[in-house]
Amino acid sequence: MRIRTGFDIAFESSQPTPMILMLNLHPSRVPDLITPETVTFDPPVPVNRYTDGFGNLCTRILAPVGHLAIAADFIVGDSGLPDPVVPFAPQAAVQDLPDDVLVFLMGSRYCDTDRLSAVAWELFGQTPLGWPRVQAIVDYVHQRIRFDYMRADATRTAHDGYTQQVGVCRDFAHLAITLCRCMNIPARYCTGYLGDIGVPAVPDPMDFSAWFEAYLDGRWYTFDARHNKPRIGRIVMARGRDATDCALTTNFGFQQLVHFAVHTDEVT
Repeated sequence: MRIRTGFDIAFESSQPTPMILMLNLHPSRVPDLITPETVTFDPPVPVNRYTDGFGNLCTRILAPVGHLAIAADFIVGDSGLPDPVVPFAPQAAVQDLPDDVLVFLMGSRYCDTDRLSAVAWELFGQTPLGWPRVQAIVDYVHQRIRFDYMRADATRTAHDGYTQQVGVCRDFAHLAITLCRCMNIPARYCTGYLGDIGVPAVPDPMDFSAWFEAYLDGRWYTFDARHNKPRIGRIVMARGRDATDCALTTNFGFQQLVHFAVHTDEVT
């Protein structure tokens, strides 16, 4: 399967503004590129790329005063298969986890495990270990939170999502990740492209998507609490502890987003 994807966003800056961008594919998906993934800047600006501590490709720029447009359009190959489902995948005891996985058991900016630990154990303490427990958490979050594109809130934590019961895809991911961590299951946040491929199109504006991965049976598996079904054409851009580590744009100064468009479509 071939998927054409990309974005077109623009900012207005009142002064030169340093920015960190995570607008490239995750390095693990770079081998799947069919056409070059070229990110363009109008006006052109110097760029400096580096890889962060979570393996994400980052770009540093200094946005000029005035208008800056950032865009990309490319084609990536995909297996066309839905997210794998392995119902008997076991979870490891904490003492047996690899060192680099332990960080994904800890609380983080949006995953306030200390506020949800008692809730998690009350809800899921009697569920079977491993995949069934993660799926029970996904089912719960899918039913607990109502998706509302107009209720996006960049400050909403997992506990806020639990109490407010409304949010967008990142809020579904944060709550599910937090509940998994409370149950000693490592979980990490993912963001990237997810188009309406193999499913009926929804009327919401196209956006970047968020989901999560849980560490079971020695590897990471994809789960999506918003959709709660295996999906086709998921293309990861960044992974981390939560949305803080995976912010697609971070600005260090006052800046206004004036244009935002994302496209992800199967090429027939």
